Amino acid sequence: MSTPATRLNLLRARRRLDRVTRGAALLRRKREALVTELFRLAQRAVHGRQRITQRAAEAYPALLEALAQHGRAGLTPLGWPTRDIHVEVHAHRVWGIAVADILGRSPVARTLAARGTTPGATGPAAVETARHFEELIDAVLDAATRESLIRRLGEALAQTSRQVNTLERRVSPALSEQIAGVQRVLDEREREEQGRLRRLVKRRSATRQREV
Repeated sequence: MSTPATRLNLLRARRRLDRVTRGAALLRRKREALVTELFRLAQRAVHGRQRITQRAAEAYPALLEALAQHGRAGLTPLGWPTRDIHVEVHAHRVWGIAVADILGRSPVARTLAARGTTPGATGPAAVETARHFEELIDAVLDAATRESLIRRLGEALAQTSRQVNTLERRVSPALSEQIAGVQRVLDEREREEQGRLRRLVKRRSATRQREV
């Protein structure tokens, strides 16, 4: 359904186009800020992933060695008792995106005495496996909040880009076309009205001359 060509609708369309233009500009600035933040975190994320990869490359061969020496049945009891790792999380917002930071956590690495196993029954392979996996867990926890923030920033960047594209490629051109169409009709009406006024003036002038 086309918009009626009235001056009120023309004014409304121009105001809406102005809001769309200002909104697109704000979204572009937000997008630039998100890109800057992502680049800032990218290098740290790469280092974190490299650390995780390195720890995993050390942990799993050690696990294979421990399995070779103790077997699954012998290695499983060495993992007892199980324990919980307590993590203190702080929720906040970055560029309007809800994220969580780890403020503190219980230590992952334990001494041999804290593991509750005897050195003679455990053996060096199991001890090394436990140490490597504790370092792997430590690396994963360090990278967890950063990875979560990067993922959320990436999602927000994609959404913001879609919004900018919608405003600049669909909404703004449609409003500009609507404004141009209404303005064209109003201009045609004004020209027709001026033509009628000129004809009316000519008729009145001719009437007065005949009366004279």
